Amino acid sequence: MLVLSRQRDESIIIGDNIVITVVDIRGDKVRLGVQAPSEIPVHRKEVYEAILREKEREAAKGPAADTGTADPKK
Repeated sequence: MLVLSRQRDESIIIGDNIVITVVDIRGDKVRLGVQAPSEIPVHRKEVYEAILREKEREAAKGPAADTGTADPKK
């Protein structure tokens, strides 16, 4: 893991098109601003993990459960 020190209003750049800026520091909380192209999803880790869990649940149901087209006679 790369660890960088930044102060308020300072940034880091990831690749050519992602900029992370320290917006505010209050006590033990840091507010970050993220500039990224709209095609790159940006989530807090706990939200991302919830999305993955939901995708896994949907995949476990199988394709018939997703479309609602399963034939109940079979």
